[in-house]
Amino acid sequence: MGYMTIDGRKVEFTNEPNVLTVIRNADIDIPTLCYHSELSVYGACRLCTVEDARGKTFASCSEPPRDGMVIYTNTPRLMRYRKMILELLLAAHDRDCTTCRKSSECHLEELAHRMGVTRIRFENKKAEYPIDLTSPSIVRDPNKCILCGDCVRMCDNVQAVNAIDFAYRGTNTLVTPAFNKTIAQTDCVNCGQCRVVCPTGAISIKTNIEDVWSALADPDTIVVAQMAPAVRIALGDKFGLPKGENVMGKLVNVLHRLGFDEVYDTTYGADLTIMEESEELMERLSAGHQDMPLFTSCCPAWVRFCENRYPEFAPHLSTCRSPQQMFGAVIREYYRDPEINQGKRLISVSIMPCTAKKDEILRPESMTNGKRDIDYVLTTTELAAMIQKAGIRFENLEAESADMPFGIGSGSGVIFGVTGGVTEAVLRRILKGHNRVDMDKIRTSGVRGDTGLKEITFEYMGKELKAAIVSGLGNADKLLQRIKRGEVHYDFVEVMACRRGCIMGGGQPVGAGPRTKKARARGLYDTDITCQIKKANENPTVLSLYDTLLKGKEHQLLHRNMEHS
Repeated sequence: MGYMTIDGRKVEFTNEPNVLTVIRNADIDIPTLCYHSELSVYGACRLCTVEDARGKTFASCSEPPRDGMVIYTNTPRLMRYRKMILELLLAAHDRDCTTCRKSSECHLEELAHRMGVTRIRFENKKAEYPIDLTSPSIVRDPNKCILCGDCVRMCDNVQAVNAIDFAYRGTNTLVTPAFNKTIAQTDCVNCGQCRVVCPTGAISIKTNIEDVWSALADPDTIVVAQMAPAVRIALGDKFGLPKGENVMGKLVNVLHRLGFDEVYDTTYGADLTIMEESEELMERLSAGHQDMPLFTSCCPAWVRFCENRYPEFAPHLSTCRSPQQMFGAVIREYYRDPEINQGKRLISVSIMPCTAKKDEILRPESMTNGKRDIDYVLTTTELAAMIQKAGIRFENLEAESADMPFGIGSGSGVIFGVTGGVTEAVLRRILKGHNRVDMDKIRTSGVRGDTGLKEITFEYMGKELKAAIVSGLGNADKLLQRIKRGEVHYDFVEVMACRRGCIMGGGQPVGAGPRTKKARARGLYDTDITCQIKKANENPTVLSLYDTLLKGKEHQLLHRNMEHS
C-alpha cells in the first residue's frame, strides 16, 4: 500500500499496474486512445500524459505508481498538449464523420469534442487507401486508422492470430496484412475482437441490414429470426437499461414490430447441440478413443483457428454443427411444409453476438444439400441500429414470448453464451436424474468464472474424466501447444474464441468495462436459475422434434457435412 497526491488530493493505491489506473480509481477520467487493461502497454497516443511536481511529463499508462508521487492531470500545459495531439491525429484522418459507421460512437470524435477541438490547422497530406471489403465479417478502412495499435495487439497478444501488423515507417506507416494482402487472404478467423478495441471507424462490422430491410418489406417472403442467448443480456446497453438485464421479452416484441413473422430462441438450437455433442462424447468414451480430447465446434472462429494453425487437431473437432446452424437447418426443414410456408419463400435471419457467424453460414460443411440454411446474420450492434432507425422506444416495450414451436429452451442452452457454459450443459446432460446436490456439484466444479483457462474433473461411468475450458484464442494456442507436447491430457475441451465467451463477442455493443462483463455473465446465470427446464434432455419440445421432423434426418440436419470440411 502507498499514497500519492493527485491534483492536491491524497490517494491510496495497492496493486494497481500503473499511474493511470490509480488516477481513474480516484474518479478522474483521464483520456486515452491506445490503452486497454487487457492489452500490453503501448504508450502510443500520449493522451494520458501527466505532470509531476517538478514539471516533468510522462505517459501515466506506462509508469508504475510509487509512494509519495505528486501528480497533476489537468494543468493548462497538459490541456494544450492533449488538444494538439488530437488535432494532429485528425489532420491525418478521414473526417467524413457524419457518414462514418462509427459516428456518435467514435472515441476519437468524443475526445475531440471533450478537448474543445473545433478546427484543424493542418492540411491532410496522407495518401488515400482502398477500403477492404473482402471479409464477410468486418470492413477495414485504413483512412480512418490513427495507428493506436489496439487492433494489432488484440490480434497478436490476446488472439494469437497475427492477421494484421504495422508496415512501413514514418508518415507512411500503416496497419495492414502482410504483403498488401486483403484481410480475406490472411489467417483472420473473423472473431471481430479487433473491431471491439478500435476507437474509430477503421474496423467495423460488415453489415447486412439493408438486405434484411428488403426481405421484411417483401409481401411474398416469410422472414423468421432466431436469437442467441448472449444478445438478450447486451442489447439493453444501447438503450440505457441496466447492464446485463435480460431483455428477451422486449427483443421478441421489437422484432415483431420490425416485421419479422416469427421469432425463435437459439437456446432451442443450443439444446439440440447439447443432445448431439454429449452423445458424441459418450460414444467416444465408450469406444475407448481417449488419445485426444473431443473439442467443441460451437465457435466458428475457434474452428477456423484450429484448421489454420493446428490441422492435426481438426479431426477431433466435434462433428456437431453450432446451435445457429443446427437450428437454421431445422427451421428450413420445418418450412418445407406447404401448409406452413403458405407458398412464400423463407428468409432465415440469425441475431448473434458474433461476427464470425457471418462467415460460418458461408462454409460448405455448414450447409444442407449444398444450400445455405441461414440467409443473413445480424449482430447485436446491427439490430440496435435497426431499432434506432425505426424510431422504436425499445426501453418502453412490453415483453412478449418467443413463438412456438421453437420458443422454449432449457437453462443449459441459455448458459451457452458464457465461457464454461457448454461444458456445464454437457455435464448436466450426462448426469442421470435431477438430484439438486449433484447439479450444485457441477455448478461449483470450476466450470464458472472468467479465467482464461479452467480445468475440471468429473465422474462418468465410474471413471474420472478431465475437461479444459478455454476462452481467448491466445489461451487456446498455449493449451494446444501443451497438448501437442504431451504435457496434459483431457477428454473434453471447450474453446471459445472471445475472452469470457459469446457475451463479449465481436458483434456486441462496445465499451464494456469489468462491471459490464460481470453483469452479462450474471444475467445469463440468473436466467438459468429461473428456467423450469434445466437440462436439454428434459425439454419436451426438443424430444418431440426427434420423434417427428428430425426422425431419420439427425445426421443430415444436425452434423457438419464432413465431405466439404
